[in-house]
Amino acid sequence: MVEQGHSIGLTRVAIPRDFGGLGLGMLGTAVALEEIASVCAGTALIFGAAMLGQAPVLLSGDPRLQSRFLPLFSGDEPVLACNAVTEEEAGCDLIIPDNAVHAREVMSARREGDHYVLNGRKRFITNAQVARFASVFANMEGAPGATGLTSFMVTLNTPGVTRGPVADKMGYRLCLGSELLFEDVRVPVENRVGDEGDGMAINMAQSNMARASVAGISTGVARGALEMTLDWCGTRVQGGRHLHHHQFTAAKLAEMSAKVDASRLLYLKAAHKAENELPAPQYEPAVAKLFADRTAIEVADLAMSLAGARGYLRSFGLEKRLRDAYGTRIHEGTPEVLALAITESLYLGD
Repeated sequence: MVEQGHSIGLTRVAIPRDFGGLGLGMLGTAVALEEIASVCAGTALIFGAAMLGQAPVLLSGDPRLQSRFLPLFSGDEPVLACNAVTEEEAGCDLIIPDNAVHAREVMSARREGDHYVLNGRKRFITNAQVARFASVFANMEGAPGATGLTSFMVTLNTPGVTRGPVADKMGYRLCLGSELLFEDVRVPVENRVGDEGDGMAINMAQSNMARASVAGISTGVARGALEMTLDWCGTRVQGGRHLHHHQFTAAKLAEMSAKVDASRLLYLKAAHKAENELPAPQYEPAVAKLFADRTAIEVADLAMSLAGARGYLRSFGLEKRLRDAYGTRIHEGTPEVLALAITESLYLGD
């Protein structure tokens, strides 16, 4: 399946044409991910996570780094990447600048000549089992919390890197998430993205850009649930009429459709602004993701209600969409983190 996706460009959607990519930017990426997620959110996340692993290099503006890594995703064989940020004790503290000083037990990095040595463990890393590269965020030794957060591109067959077992997740089960353990992993200085201590800014920038795409995935989950429900309510007969002719059912269908369309408009706006403004805006992507994530859960829940007992059967396929709907709410900012970003923009300006 990944080979099929690679053949149509899903591993290089956002990479500039100069480096062998499609150059479609954030808007094209978000639209593509909605389309895939309307059938399977796990498939969308495989390619979305690969794009996120490319993001620090794309954002770096460093032609040397870009020419080394980006063309690899346009070869004959598919290459996947992952983005290694989250840790056991440091999750949201790595994406909220004011919390950086309070981050606990963050992966460490120290400079030794022309290499950095990384030690620590990353958790809940999508594609970690199958990725060739990871964008890894580690804190410089001696810097409190995550105040010295620095970004590195790491080849995952480097000595000292161990891939943990696949996590047994509630949803998104198709894409493999696991731990990455780093034990005295030596990374060349030329694989550092930006300067030492730039990691928080890079992480914030990639989050602001990625949230529109994640909102696209949530919209796709909701859309898929709606499409299944429209088909069911257009064929199922109760009380001598198709379900969609019953007033209560019609009201639910109308609400579902309105929410899906509203989610799409919000993420399209956010993607357009993220693609055309520097720095990437904080407000619109956060709003789009907050609304779309909630929409996915609410629409999938209404779909389960309308499907009745069949919706509860795995063979029907709807319960998978409900399970997947809860997954997107976690990565690239929980509702609580998004609320802080939105409120900060309202008070301070974007």
